[in-house]
Amino acid sequence: MSELKWKTGITKVEPNRIVVRGYPVDELIGQISFSQAIYLVLKGKMPSPEVGRLVDAILVSSVDHGASPPSVLAARTVASTGSELNASIAAGVLAISRYHGGAIEEGMRLFYRVAARMEKKSLNAEQAAEEILQELREQKKRASGFGHRLHTQDPRTAKLFGLAAELGIADHHVQISRTVECVLAKTLGKPLPINVDGAIAALLCDLDFPPEIGNAFFIMARVAGLTAHIHEEKTRMKPMRKIHPQDFEYDGPPEKE
Repeated sequence: MSELKWKTGITKVEPNRIVVRGYPVDELIGQISFSQAIYLVLKGKMPSPEVGRLVDAILVSSVDHGASPPSVLAARTVASTGSELNASIAAGVLAISRYHGGAIEEGMRLFYRVAARMEKKSLNAEQAAEEILQELREQKKRASGFGHRLHTQDPRTAKLFGLAAELGIADHHVQISRTVECVLAKTLGKPLPINVDGAIAALLCDLDFPPEIGNAFFIMARVAGLTAHIHEEKTRMKPMRKIHPQDFEYDGPPEKE
């Protein structure tokens, strides 16, 4: 075999035929949701309708969070220069990192670490969480997925966890995340609620996703919101304007049921 020859197990493409993870794409069209397709291409197997619905909810929860996040400001700034859509989206995506949208991966690593410590040392969730959080403090690291600059109770967290429970998916790592939340509150002397990143992290752990692709769910969801902001910037604002990160107001449709 040539040293240049390599293999992929994701998609097979032949004349007039496209097969993703063993499923002909033309037979999937109209039969599964985009969220189910995402699960299929990432996990290599078809999700149950319940899992597909939860993945869909995860993506909806992160579709947009206003005009002030760094990713939106970056995308709008680049769009304001006259750059093409792909460049503006790329700028927004590149602004997604540890402190903005990137907490999902680190949250997953935290919850997996607590679960592993429970098994290794036969501890309950609270004992394992206390050990891990103490180690983080000694390393001067924070627990990702908790607290929010705006929300004292992230409304998306309750909805995601409630839906997961309804679908019978909320399991071990959701309980671990709630335990970590309690231990943090006890240690800090004040509540530090699970934010949407922490909720998504716990659910992706229960869906057995690897942490290395956890942030992809935030990125995939937020691209839709970034696209909306980029289009608004190009069609409503003057080019090369000074974009203030806070001095703006919402003038869209009124709130609907």
